[in-house]
Amino acid sequence: MLVILHANTEETAEDYKRTWSHLQGLPEIRLQKHKVQGRGQQLTEIYLIGNTTKINLEEIESLPAVERVVRISHDFRILGRHSQETGSIDFEYNGVRFNQQNFHIFAGLCAVDNPGNVERMMQALQDNGQECTRMGAYKPRTNPYSFQGHGKECLPYVFELAGKYGIKVVAMEVTHEQHIEEIDNCLEKLGQPTGVMLQIGTRNTQNFELLKAVGRQHTYPVLLKRGFGISLNESLNAAEYLASEGNNQVIFCLRGMKTSFNAPHRNMVDFAHLPIVKRLTRMPVCIDPSHSVGTREASPDGILDVLHSTSQGIIAGANMVLVDFHPSPKDALVDGPQALTMEELPKFIEDVSISRNAYMQRVELWSE
Repeated sequence: MLVILHANTEETAEDYKRTWSHLQGLPEIRLQKHKVQGRGQQLTEIYLIGNTTKINLEEIESLPAVERVVRISHDFRILGRHSQETGSIDFEYNGVRFNQQNFHIFAGLCAVDNPGNVERMMQALQDNGQECTRMGAYKPRTNPYSFQGHGKECLPYVFELAGKYGIKVVAMEVTHEQHIEEIDNCLEKLGQPTGVMLQIGTRNTQNFELLKAVGRQHTYPVLLKRGFGISLNESLNAAEYLASEGNNQVIFCLRGMKTSFNAPHRNMVDFAHLPIVKRLTRMPVCIDPSHSVGTREASPDGILDVLHSTSQGIIAGANMVLVDFHPSPKDALVDGPQALTMEELPKFIEDVSISRNAYMQRVELWSE
C-alpha cells in the first residue's frame, strides 16, 4: 500500500507527526519512506509493507497529512505506476532534469582510451550544444584478456575536461562498490567540475549486492541496463532493488536482448518494450542503439542501421539515448565497429530531433 502525503509536508508539522504515529501503530506493518523532489514541490511517499489486506483504506485517507492512498497490485512498489494519477520519477541532477516527458542525448566514448580523444569528444559535444556524455572507465569484458578500462587513473582528466567544456552529467559504468568511492574522491578533490550518473551494465543487472550498494548512496542517479538474458520483469525488479535501498532516481535502459535470432545485429533490438516500461513504471527510459545493433552497416537508403534503431526508440517515447562516438573508431579499444564519428555528430543530433518532433506530434494527435 502506498500513502502519498500532501505536497511539501514537513516532518516537523503536527499533521505529519499524527499521521506517522498512526501508521507506526498498524500491526504487522513495516514503513518505508521516500521523498520525491519534483519541479517546484516535494512529495513524501510512505510504503506500508506487510499484510495490508485488513487495513481500512478510508481510515488511512482520513489522516491529516494524507493526500491519497493507492493499493499496490504488482511487485514494483516504489518505481511502479500504480494508478493513472501516479506521476513519473522526476528529478534534477546538476542542473539537468530527468523524467518521462523530456529527452537527453548521452553521446561519448564507450571506453576512455586517452586524454586527447576525450577532449575531442567533449569539444564536439559543446560545439553542438550538448551537456551530457558517456565515458567508460571501468569496462567488464567477456574475455579476461580484453582491455577493461583505465579505471580510476583516467577519472581526473575525464572530469576536468567535462567541466572545461560544460558537460554537466557523465554516464559511467561501475562494477564494484569501490568504484563509487573512487568517483566520489576524485570529484571532491577536483571541486565537483561535473556530475556522474552511475551505470549498471547488463552483466550486473542481477548482481544484487552491487545493486544494494548503489541504491544506498543518494549522491548520484542511476542508469540501469536491462539484463541481456533475463525477462523484462526480472530486470524491472533489479531496478526496484535500487529504489528499495533509498535511491529512486533511476533510469531504465533498453540495450538489446541476447538471442540466436539477433543476427546480423549484435543483439535483438527490444525498443518495442519502451512504452511497456513506461506503462508499468514511473522510470524515464533510455535506449542504447549502439550495443543493440553493434555495426555501422547501412541500408540502401544510406542510413545506418544504428540510426534507424535510434529513431524507432525515440518515436516510441525514449527519454534518453546512450550512443557510442569516437574520433577514430578503427583505433578504439572497445566496440570501435559500432561507434559513430565526430563528423557524424551534427547529423545524428539533427536526425534525433526529427524523430523526437515526430513523437511529440504523435502524442498531440492521440491526445485530441
